[in-house]
Amino acid sequence: MKLALITDAWHPQVNGVVTTLQELVVALAPLGVEVEVIHPGLFPNRPCPGYAGIDLAVRPARALAQMLDTLQPDAIHLATEGPLGWAARRYCQKRKLAFTTAFHTKFPEILNAALRVPLSWGYALFRHFHRPSSGVMVPTQGVLDMLHVRRFKQLKAWTHGVDLGLFAYEDQPLELPDLAHLPRPFSLFVGRVSYEKNIEAFLSMDLPGTRIVCGVGPLEDSLRQRYPDVLWLGVLPRPELARIYAASDVFVFPSKSETFGLVMLEAMACGTPVAAYPVDGPLQVLGADQGLAAGGVLHEDLRSAVDQAMRVPRAEARRRAMHFDWPQTARSFASHLVSVRGAAHPHTERFIVLSSN
Repeated sequence: MKLALITDAWHPQVNGVVTTLQELVVALAPLGVEVEVIHPGLFPNRPCPGYAGIDLAVRPARALAQMLDTLQPDAIHLATEGPLGWAARRYCQKRKLAFTTAFHTKFPEILNAALRVPLSWGYALFRHFHRPSSGVMVPTQGVLDMLHVRRFKQLKAWTHGVDLGLFAYEDQPLELPDLAHLPRPFSLFVGRVSYEKNIEAFLSMDLPGTRIVCGVGPLEDSLRQRYPDVLWLGVLPRPELARIYAASDVFVFPSKSETFGLVMLEAMACGTPVAAYPVDGPLQVLGADQGLAAGGVLHEDLRSAVDQAMRVPRAEARRRAMHFDWPQTARSFASHLVSVRGAAHPHTERFIVLSSN
């Protein structure tokens, strides 16, 4: 089966969507799904205004059409709602080809926070984008329910996975020579240093020990000046990032606008418990939407969540992360794909059977 995966988020960008898609491509290979990734690096591109490090394709429609005409894929998946996503949507509609999409990011909330664009306008635009999709893949039940209320159709639950090998378990916080001079406990944030991540809720807390930030973004320069006592590590290679996760005593996730939150899974896979607000993303990753949270603590007072999370057994965090293995996640994704001819792809029937076991 040949799949065209069209995404505005891809390497060298560093974010959860890119990581999820890169690991998905690898996980689909054993299922016989050959993935051709069409990304901004294949086109003339320019930085997204206000988001250094995120490049967007410029007028990609003609070149994209040529690529897809040559590729002749069995299935087409639009992972993002950027310039490439819109160009691929037009391509498919013009040729009456079926396709699937995904809702990875709450961009209407980001537009509302940054530019005061009314939420109703943002969601109307995204609803229009996804309306012709044969299946809109959504990472959590909470986000699916929210989109249903906002009149999105063809919603399909598709959670994300974590690399349990790369993010190896440590039953005690790992001691790293480079960090040995710093006082414990270590409180860690990993993510884009930008307003939608609500990072100042973490930075402004008077926490004992050392606060560590891994990531870059538009607020980095100003926040570095305002919080000089924080250890700013920037973007790390993933093996090195895994060691920082494993060395930390607690992972703090202050965002209130996520659809999922892959970094929480990466931390828990290493045994590091999570402190977060009880909102979509953390609710589902920690399993609190189905009972008691496991692998961390959710609380409206983030400081209380941090204090309590430091007492969560590291083995509990790892066990929760193990619910999100990539083989199962890839089978679920493949089961939602449709043939460009408009029916469930014949290859997906066996994935549906495997997913039920």
